[in-house]
Amino acid sequence: MKDVIRVGMADYKICRPPQKILTLGLGSCLGVVLYDAAAKLCGLAHVMLPDSRSISNNANRMKFVDTCLTDMYHELLVETADPKNLVAKVAGGAKMFSQDSTNEFLNIGAQNYVAVVRQLAKFRIPIIAEDVGDTFSRTIKFDPETGMLLVKAVGIDQYVI
Repeated sequence: MKDVIRVGMADYKICRPPQKILTLGLGSCLGVVLYDAAAKLCGLAHVMLPDSRSISNNANRMKFVDTCLTDMYHELLVETADPKNLVAKVAGGAKMFSQDSTNEFLNIGAQNYVAVVRQLAKFRIPIIAEDVGDTFSRTIKFDPETGMLLVKAVGIDQYVI
């Protein structure tokens, strides 16, 4: 059994110990961990865009905050997560086009974060830790055994949230 499950861009995966789960290159994208500590069960989504309704004829539901988090939430429930136990940790959402600080349309990271907060509120899932914004990309690894989310960024010491 692989000890680290890798989640690609515009995807999500489910994980239980002893495995850990990882995603790379969270620029304006967000990494969203949904976690049930009692069941030792988590999901990690790597979402790219805030709203599936903004793009027509797109077959990949995993690109979007609204559809990806909905699908991951329902799969976690099938895998025995208790919705009352679910909490979230979120990382990413950087402003990658910082050269034009006046154009919020280019700040996809902030738009993604607002969409995640809105979607998690629909499911009544609290965000218990976050590392979002700024202008740098992140890589994250979550351990469902401990509930720790390790964040790495180029030129910055790794840290846990």
